[in-house]
Amino acid sequence: MKSVAKTIWISLQWVLSRKLGAGCRCADISVIEVYDPGFSRNPEVNFKGEKRLNAPHASVTDPDARLYKKSPGTGAALCCMGHALMENRHGLVVQGDLTQADGHAERKAALDMLHRHSPGSTRQLTLGADVGYDASEFVADLRQAYVTAYVARKARHSAIGGRTTRHKGYVLSQKHRKRIEEVFGWAKTVGGMSQTVYRGVERVRSRFILTLAAGNLARLPRLLAV
Repeated sequence: MKSVAKTIWISLQWVLSRKLGAGCRCADISVIEVYDPGFSRNPEVNFKGEKRLNAPHASVTDPDARLYKKSPGTGAALCCMGHALMENRHGLVVQGDLTQADGHAERKAALDMLHRHSPGSTRQLTLGADVGYDASEFVADLRQAYVTAYVARKARHSAIGGRTTRHKGYVLSQKHRKRIEEVFGWAKTVGGMSQTVYRGVERVRSRFILTLAAGNLARLPRLLAV
C-alpha cells in the first residue's frame, strides 16, 4: 500500500506541475489529528490531579497512537498527526506526511516536506503557518533553507520581526493560509480521516496520502475549466 500511495502521489504531482504550474513559491502548512480506531471515552477512572502521560492511556489497538491535545481547553485523544503543504495559488496540496503526535512533530514535518518538494533549492520561497510554528529554531531553519517565514506571531517572545509583518506578502499569506483548513475538512468528512480504520503510522500515512491525492483530483476539473 505504501508503494502504491507513493506512485500515485508522484504521478499526480507531475500532472499538477504540467497542467497548472502548481509550484511552491508561496506555501501554507497545517496539521490534522487522525484518531485511533479504538479510541473512545476513558473507563470510569478519576485522573484528576495526575500528570497527563501516555503510559496509563496507551492504546490497546494501535501502539503508535499518542495522547495529544491541539490547544488549551480541548480534550486529549489518542491520535496521529497528519501534515500538509499547500501551494496558495490554486489551494492544492503539494506534500503530505503523517507522524506520531508530539510537541515537535509539526515543525520537523514542515522542514522535511519543504526539503522533499524543493531539494537543494536556492530560490526564495515563503511559508505561511499558524502561531504553533512561531519558534526561533524553526524560523532559523527556514532561513537557512531560503524560506521566508510568514508565520502568525505569538503575543509575546515572537521569532517573527516587524520587518516581516510589515511586508504586503505577509498579510496575503496569513489570509490565504486558512484555505488549508478546507483540505482537512474534506479529508475528515469525505475522505474518512476523522477516525481511521487503519493501525500503525505506516498504514495510516499511506491512507492519508491517498486521501490528499483524492482531494486534489476532486478539485482538478473545476481548476482546468477556468
